[in-house]
Amino acid sequence: MKLSIVIPVYNERATLEQIVRLVRTVDLTVNPSGSNPHLNGPTVVEREIVIVDDGSTDGTRDILAEWQRTPQPDMKIIFHPANGGKGAALRTGFEHATGDLIVIQDADLEYDPRDYVKLLEPILDGRAPVVYGSRFLGGPRAAMSLTHTFGNQMLTIVTNLFYGTSLSDMETCYKCFRRDVIADMPLRSRRFEIEPELTAKILKRGYTIFEVPISYNGRAFHEGKKITWRDGIVALRTLVKYRFVD
Repeated sequence: MKLSIVIPVYNERATLEQIVRLVRTVDLTVNPSGSNPHLNGPTVVEREIVIVDDGSTDGTRDILAEWQRTPQPDMKIIFHPANGGKGAALRTGFEHATGDLIVIQDADLEYDPRDYVKLLEPILDGRAPVVYGSRFLGGPRAAMSLTHTFGNQMLTIVTNLFYGTSLSDMETCYKCFRRDVIADMPLRSRRFEIEPELTAKILKRGYTIFEVPISYNGRAFHEGKKITWRDGIVALRTLVKYRFVD
């Protein structure tokens, strides 16, 4: 069993080495509940790190180029010639991922890789093919700004109304799924609207999304946060659009 950890990167020189170190050292020993007849006892999940640099200009590419010069059996590094957006980077990452399972990991240290096991357990137990890590189910987290809290809740409510689900955190970075869930899924988003597009298409295909509580250490704009209220408007349009088109 292999997990592909897809990391889209844009100007994350300050945190890149730390997040990769955390991803590499986290214990991926999963203890299935026993409902999956193919897994008996603790299961150690192999990891594959897929980093897509989306046209960084702050020295991030220099770090990645140095890593690329030394054989990295557990890592793939792909360079975009210019910035295309998170969605474009994720699409490239998905194309290069070879794991049975895929998880999205931002490079900014807002999300803790130690939560991977929580995300993997429901999938390996056979309870759901898709698991989201929710920032609003009681896990430890830094206070989120009022604007971001309101925006996240509004987009999640719209998702629930349009797609008949009961999610608590549609916009979470931590989306984990079996590879076959998106194997033939046409993804078109280039920026942050990839989050609602993925969710809309997963739900329209009839998959159940399981949620687990995760920790969250949000950063402010002066610390490098890139998503703005304009992205929220685009996300809303995306939810409406994919309710009616594929």
